[in-house]
Amino acid sequence: MSLPAAPPSESANIRRTILILSVCGFASALSTRFADPMIGVIARDLAVDPLRVALLSTAYALPYAFIQPILGPFGDAVGKERVVKVLLVCLAVSLLAASFATDLTALFVLRVLSGAAAGGIIPIALATIGDRVEMGERQVAIGRFLTATISGQLLGGVGSGALATVVSWRGVFMIAAASAAAAAVAVMIGFRSSGGPRGVFSLRVAGQRYRRILSIPRALALIFFVFVEGLFVFGVQPYVAPLLEREGLGGPTEAGLIIGGFAIGGIIYTLIVRWLLSTLGLPRMLRTAGFLGLGSFVLLAPGLPWGVQALAMVGMGMGFYMLHNSFQTQITEVVPEARASAVALHAFCFFIGQALGPVLFGLLLGTVDRTGAMLACGMGVLSLGLVAAVVLRDAYPRPR
Repeated sequence: MSLPAAPPSESANIRRTILILSVCGFASALSTRFADPMIGVIARDLAVDPLRVALLSTAYALPYAFIQPILGPFGDAVGKERVVKVLLVCLAVSLLAASFATDLTALFVLRVLSGAAAGGIIPIALATIGDRVEMGERQVAIGRFLTATISGQLLGGVGSGALATVVSWRGVFMIAAASAAAAAVAVMIGFRSSGGPRGVFSLRVAGQRYRRILSIPRALALIFFVFVEGLFVFGVQPYVAPLLEREGLGGPTEAGLIIGGFAIGGIIYTLIVRWLLSTLGLPRMLRTAGFLGLGSFVLLAPGLPWGVQALAMVGMGMGFYMLHNSFQTQITEVVPEARASAVALHAFCFFIGQALGPVLFGLLLGTVDRTGAMLACGMGVLSLGLVAAVVLRDAYPRPR
């Protein structure tokens, strides 16, 4: 039985909400990887070793991950929209200040602050979607939100290096700061009269929320699922360039195009998510994602030409987001009174999986060679899809 259509005014409000939050997600995602292609440029300008500058990625990633379980309870206590406003302002200010950094130490400190600010934006935005969009339409809404975040990651990773040759690395930081500032203004205007709690943060209450989340079997399953997908899917990506060069199949440009295929696969998914859910249903879509992940790793295993590997990455990106978007949607509903906390814990475990993935893949490469490592990861993704399809078989109605 189909659900009744939402009133026109309600649909318009939802679209406006998704648009505003998408601007926030884009700004956060843009600042995540945009510094990586500029490592050499920054090193030359500051007259320091590029290997030291490369640690800017770690300076951003660690606070990005570890701040999430802290900011989630803040969102539940004092209001999600209010916390997002503060985080966006902090992100804009830290990025702008970084554009004026005169030494690497100052740049490190500012990247730590940027990572801490950006780390809470996407999880709290997802929890806000959970508050404002009914469950039957939520996965489609989150899929649209993901379009913006993936686009931000793709633009930041691919475009910043070329842009730095025109406006310098400092100009790129200023552009990222302007994006965050624009998102802050959008939230301040769009959510000016938003309701929500006006409580006070309490460690005791935050602990109670987390104990409540961890007492729910479905929440534990969803947390485990994202840890596993981070472990198996993201382990291979740091090895794409060295494997490509070792086998004489290309250099940094080809490696970038292969990794970019992952984001393209994600964007394709967001464009067809409604069709997938209405045609396949959630359990069959999860199983399909598992087989798509296995097929992608099988295609990567022999060390074929870079164009074939890029195509495999497109498939891997589609399969990953079919899984990940489903898990994100489900975690927004397990504890409605603590959505931000649940999503933040979920995201934290996902990033821990991402951090350990390259370690696991490196161990597999040293033990069972490239083919064995790829097939092991592919079987891991397939198993994840099959198990998740069973656990989430009665999750929620298909979208209209």
